[in-house]
Amino acid sequence: MDEARLDDAVRAVRMHYFQGMTMEAIARETGTSRSTVSRLIGYARSTGLIEFRLHLPDEHVPGMERRIGKEYGVTAHVVPVPDTASELERLEKTAAVAAQVLNGLFGSNMVLAVAWGTTTEAVSRRLLPKPTHHARIVQLNGAGLTRATGLGYVSEILARFGRNYAAPVEHFPVPAFFDYADTKRALWRERSVRRILDLQLGADVALFGIGAATGDVPSHVYRAGYLDDAELRELREEGVAGDIATVFFRADGSHDGIALNERASGPDLSALRRVRSRICVVSGESKLPGLRAALRGGLLTDLVLDDGTAAKLVGR
Repeated sequence: MDEARLDDAVRAVRMHYFQGMTMEAIARETGTSRSTVSRLIGYARSTGLIEFRLHLPDEHVPGMERRIGKEYGVTAHVVPVPDTASELERLEKTAAVAAQVLNGLFGSNMVLAVAWGTTTEAVSRRLLPKPTHHARIVQLNGAGLTRATGLGYVSEILARFGRNYAAPVEHFPVPAFFDYADTKRALWRERSVRRILDLQLGADVALFGIGAATGDVPSHVYRAGYLDDAELRELREEGVAGDIATVFFRADGSHDGIALNERASGPDLSALRRVRSRICVVSGESKLPGLRAALRGGLLTDLVLDDGTAAKLVGR
């Protein structure tokens, strides 16, 4: 970051927001133009030098957010999206708000657990710079599959979080699904693996989406061929509604007894509930069955979703 430009931006921000000066007044005092002042303040926003938070009294929380919060016991952030937007555009706008919500919950001396996927990949591209100290990023579930390691896709997602927060990244280089449950149980006893598992479940914040096989932007785990036809059929027979970090759950939010979970590298969902802030990002109505199930199971504390999906969630 250019130090001279940074100094100018800090000065402009303090004059505009702390002293209440107009951009024209700042321009006169600094001997620059209004457009230069505007660019400096825009620079401060884009680099994370300043953040905006809206603190609303309970009676002024928008209706859908208040209704979702009352019905499901979560903090909801509903993202306005034009009705004409494509599903991909809807995802991008939702991801941008999710990045702001994440900055409000994650900071120095904290651990962030990230579940890779289509949604968190979108969030990783919309992150707002926030350098931290003594923070760490940890991968929440393995990514390997039969024909590839999955490392390229997942590593880039995690690297963006690491760069954004100036934090080291802890990778989890295991398969997304083991061939045999016994292999997973044996590996989970290794001290090197236990260190990552303990870091995951001791996280302060977890970020994830809801896995779904349908929609214009299907989840990466389905699109990339992690599951074969027999496994997909097995999930349908089990009444699975969705997944978080490649761990599956039914429409009532339960996950016990689902055979594929015994081979999955994602976290035990009962243990995941112990993470203080669990941010779930959802875009598109195809995710609704999984979202409803996750809410019934108490798997999230903070929900970021587009307004169309929110309206369907509350039955409007």
